[in-house]
Amino acid sequence: MNVNGILQQYAGNNPAVAAGDVMEHYQSVAQELSQDDVAQGLSAAFNSDRTPAFGQMLSGLFQNSNPEQKSGLLNQLLSGAGSSGLAGMLGGALSGLAGSGRVTPEMASQVPPAAVAAAATQAHSQNPSIVDSISGFYAQHPALVQTLGATALTIAMSQMSKRNS
Repeated sequence: MNVNGILQQYAGNNPAVAAGDVMEHYQSVAQELSQDDVAQGLSAAFNSDRTPAFGQMLSGLFQNSNPEQKSGLLNQLLSGAGSSGLAGMLGGALSGLAGSGRVTPEMASQVPPAAVAAAATQAHSQNPSIVDSISGFYAQHPALVQTLGATALTIAMSQMSKRNS
């Protein structure tokens, strides 16, 4: 099935698609659409009242990430929040951050997922548009995004169908 055919299944408010199909559909669509379209879909999922809180979702993604992805997320959070206070929330592993200003994969591997949840929640309260930059980051990692689950992916696919109709 082509991308437009897949997206048509998500065009309504309550798509009836099996959870396993959503995972497969997302993988197919994420490979074909622009990263901007995918990011907009992810942003809708992160902001939805049908998914867990933003911080909780990021904590789960962080936990399932490799060290490079973890450092990428933390660098996005720190740059988007505009607050050096987040570095303190993320733990002692970031004590060397002041010199380089960038979180390395080694540093990121030492940060607990719960600290990411708290930092993401604070960053979101300070700058709600952080969701968009984080969504752009994760649009580059479609296999990882599948760990968000069927509900979040269905919301993302629904948003992508609106943008591509």
